[in-house]
Amino acid sequence: MTARQPARLLGKAAGRVATMGPGFGFLTVFMLVPLALVLSYTVFRRGRFGGVLYEPTGENFTRLADPLYLDVVIGSVKLAAITTLLALLLGYPTAYLIAKLPARWKVIALVAVVLPFWTNFLIRTYAWIVLLNSEGPVNSGLKALGLGPVELLYTDGAIVAGLLYAYLPLMILPLYSAVEKLDPELREASANLGARPARTFWSVTLPLSLPGVLTGCVFVFVPSLGNFVIPELLGGGRRIMVGNLIRDQFLKARDWPFGSVLALAVIAVLVLLLFAQAWAARRAGRGA
Repeated sequence: MTARQPARLLGKAAGRVATMGPGFGFLTVFMLVPLALVLSYTVFRRGRFGGVLYEPTGENFTRLADPLYLDVVIGSVKLAAITTLLALLLGYPTAYLIAKLPARWKVIALVAVVLPFWTNFLIRTYAWIVLLNSEGPVNSGLKALGLGPVELLYTDGAIVAGLLYAYLPLMILPLYSAVEKLDPELREASANLGARPARTFWSVTLPLSLPGVLTGCVFVFVPSLGNFVIPELLGGGRRIMVGNLIRDQFLKARDWPFGSVLALAVIAVLVLLLFAQAWAARRAGRGA
């Protein structure tokens, strides 16, 4: 048995490499290496004709305090926060109702939720342009009611509508998972003790589903913050968000170091939100 032990350990190690190797290799090539490049570019200067000049500097970080870029960041956070709040207000009731459906209808409802992802993202965005333009169905309906036409396209409202449509499923799915796992006996006990449905929701259902709420908020807020297609198409380029700014730094201004700093800032926001979500989930778990 002692002589066979090294062979067994070697076999276990080979099995782990075989199962974990492809996933780890994918993460290394497509996440860790690009992230390392972004981090390395942040401390260098922009070349005279673009690209990277390998001279250490810290001015890329100080440029973040420029009022021009601060306005872009604040405006992006505002639109992303509004989108996240609306997604939560729409997504929670939807997830709650789906969780209450019979098993057969749950599958149909969940397929309906993810159905938009089966269509190309750009096609869905262009569909909103058709809906919201001055001669589109929405304005035609408003004209028939004597309320239009109204400028709907190329506004902040159009951007929020596009972001909400794009990322609402990312709010509904974790909320459904959290609500569906709740023990119904807890709500029954609350009702038996005389609590009204609203009190049961605020005291039992919402606290226990808080991890799903936080996960959904992260899933909606972060991609909304970094999206550049929807502000470009539905906003008409009038509203520049962080995603547009990062894209322009890399592809137009060719200022890769400052673009890397902006990308790093978005990654930092994501990491902070994930830590906050994990901390809140642990607290909710202890409270339960």
